[in-house]
Amino acid sequence: MQETTIHRGLVGVNIDTTEISFIDGEKGELSYRGYDIRELTEASYEEVVYLLWNGELPNEAQLTAFRDEIAPLGALPFEVLDRLRCARPTTEPMHLLRTAVSNLACHDPHPDAIDLDNVRRIGHRLLVQFPTIVSTMQRHRLGKPPIDPDPELSIAGNFLYTLTGERPTEAATHVMDVALVLHAEHGSNASTFVTRAAASSLTDTYSAITAGIGSLKGPLHGGANEEVMRALEKIGSVENVEKYVLDVLAQPHGRVMGFGHRVYRVLDPRAAILLPVAERLARESGDAHWFEMSQEMVRVMDREMTARGREVKPNVDFFSASVYRMLGFPIDMYTPVFAVARIAGWMAHLYDQYADNRLMRPLLVYQGPKERRFVPLHERG
Repeated sequence: MQETTIHRGLVGVNIDTTEISFIDGEKGELSYRGYDIRELTEASYEEVVYLLWNGELPNEAQLTAFRDEIAPLGALPFEVLDRLRCARPTTEPMHLLRTAVSNLACHDPHPDAIDLDNVRRIGHRLLVQFPTIVSTMQRHRLGKPPIDPDPELSIAGNFLYTLTGERPTEAATHVMDVALVLHAEHGSNASTFVTRAAASSLTDTYSAITAGIGSLKGPLHGGANEEVMRALEKIGSVENVEKYVLDVLAQPHGRVMGFGHRVYRVLDPRAAILLPVAERLARESGDAHWFEMSQEMVRVMDREMTARGREVKPNVDFFSASVYRMLGFPIDMYTPVFAVARIAGWMAHLYDQYADNRLMRPLLVYQGPKERRFVPLHERG
C-alpha cells in the first residue's frame, strides 16, 4: 500500500506562485513586491495599495489619479446603512461586517462578472467602503448617526473622521496609516487562502471576500489581538504580569496570546515596527499603562522561553492591541480594523486568482470503516 503524507493545516504545501509579498520566517523579513515593510511604513496606505495592486509604487500623478478615483466611492447605499441601523447594538461587529459586504452585492448592478476590469471596479469600492462600514456600525452602537466620508481626506484620515466626527491630527493619521500598511498583506494566511479558494470556483468577488471575512474572525487569526487586549485587562497592572504569564505557561498547552507565529521563528518584523509606535502613543497620551504592561510581558516571556530553550517572540497582534486601545478602538472592533487593512491584500490575490485560475481541490485521506453491509431499517436493532 502506498504511503500517504498528511500535511495537517497545509503546513509546507505550496499552492501557487506569487509576486505580491515575500516572508522569510527564519530571518524575520516581510516585503511587499520586493519593498521591505520597514521602508513602506513611511508611505501612505494608498501608496501601498497601489503597489500591491499594480506592482509598482505610484508617482505623484498616479497617486493623485488613484485617490481621485476612489474618493467618491466610500459612501454606502442607503439599504446597507439601513441594515446596519436595524442591527442590535450588541451584535458582534464581524457578523455585521460580513453581512454588510454580502449585502453590497445586492446593490451592485454587476456583482457577478469576474473579468479583471469588473473585479478591479469592485475592489476600488470595497477599499473605501470597508472603513465606512466599520465606523458606521461603531457609531450606531453609540447611538450616533453615520458620517459620510470626506473626499479630501485619506483612507486612514477618513476612517478616524467617520469614526469620531472630528478631523484627525496628522500624527493620528500617520499612526493609522502605519497600522493599515502593516496589516495590508501577509501571504497565504488563513483568510487569504480561504478567499482564493472560494474564488477558484469562479464565484463572485463579494462571495470570496465574505468568505475571507469569516476566516479572519477566528481567534487564531484576526481575533488574536482582541485576546491580547482582554488578557491585559484581566491582568490589570504591571505587578500582576509575571504571575499571569507563569500561570498560563503552567497549563497543558498553555499559550500566551500575542507570542509566537505560524511563520516567524524570530521577532515578527511588524511587531518591531509597532513597538516604537506604541511607545510614542503612550508618551503622547500620558497613559503608559498598557505599554508598560506589554513591555513587562515581553520581559517575562523572554526569560521563561530562554529557560525552556525556546525562542518565542511577540507577533504583530501583541503591540497592535495596545496601539488600537490608545487610538480609542473598543476591543471587539480590533478585527474589523484588521479587515479594513487586509482588503488590500485580499483583492491583490483575487486579481491573480481570477487571471490564472484553477479550482482548488485538496484531498482527504479516508480512515473510516470499509465494505460495510447495508441493513434495511426494519432489521436494525
